[in-house]
This record gives sequence, structure tokens and C-alpha cells, in this order.
Amino acid sequence: MEKQFMLRAIELSRKNMQAGAGGPFGAVIVKDGKVIGEGWNKVTSSNDPTAHAEVVAIRNACESAKNFSLEGAEIYTSCEPCPMCLSAIYWARISKIYYANTRKDAADINFDDDFIYEEIPKAISDRKVPMEQCAHQEALAVFKEWQIKADKVPY
Repeated sequence: MEKQFMLRAIELSRKNMQAGAGGPFGAVIVKDGKVIGEGWNKVTSSNDPTAHAEVVAIRNACESAKNFSLEGAEIYTSCEPCPMCLSAIYWARISKIYYANTRKDAADINFDDDFIYEEIPKAISDRKVPMEQCAHQEALAVFKEWQIKADKVPY
């Protein structure tokens, strides 16, 4: 772990929170000792509920790397990732997560992600947001096409 990368993530969280970009969250992605992506929370300034610091940093790093895989990279984030960000980190194949504040620290200032953590393991029928399956056969046909597609790029 390189503390200067975490201090940079914290600096981004403070600077952009003070500038009104969004909540107090920052993230830095590092590969081979070099910063390849940075991000900060832009939810309220971009009207994008997915614009969390980690997601913004992943988008930035992937653009910089010209690759959808960040395997071998590390992320330094000013707070333990929420379920969405944690999923994005896994999808990006980031190799290690360093975090500063905990999800409890975030809950203490009214960023409570626990309800999402609690929703994930529930049966679909028990979740707060109703879910209903439809057009399964039509969608499954597209999956079958993908399965045999010769020129697909697996990920």
C-alpha cells in the first residue's frame, strides 16, 4: 500500500465536495505504481446516480488504459465501496481495494448503503422494488445467439 494514493483520494473527496460536485468521496486507480484514473462523487452535479467516485475512476482508468479490464490495478477509495461500486470494481477486475472510511462511517453521516446490502440476498419476491419477469423466451434467444457468436469479445 502506498499512503500517498489514499491521501490523493481523500484530497479529491474534500476538494470536490467543497466545490459542490457531490458527496465526500474520492478514488484513485493505480497500476504499476502510476495513477491511471481518478474520480470523485458527481451524483448531484451530473444528475447521475451512478456517478460515484469509484465508478468515475473506473471509467477514467479504462479510457486511459484503452481496455475494459483493469487487472493488476489497485483502487484507493476514501470510503468502503457501496454495493454498486464493489460490483463495478469486480467487473473491472481490479486486483486490490484499499479504503479509508467504513460503510458505518458513511451511515453515520446519512449515506446508508446497508439497505442495499440487505436487499441483495433476499428472494426476488421479497425485495422492496417489485420485479417481474417478461419476454423470457425472446431474450433467451439473444443469449443463445451470443453463445455461438464466433467473433464475440468475451469479458
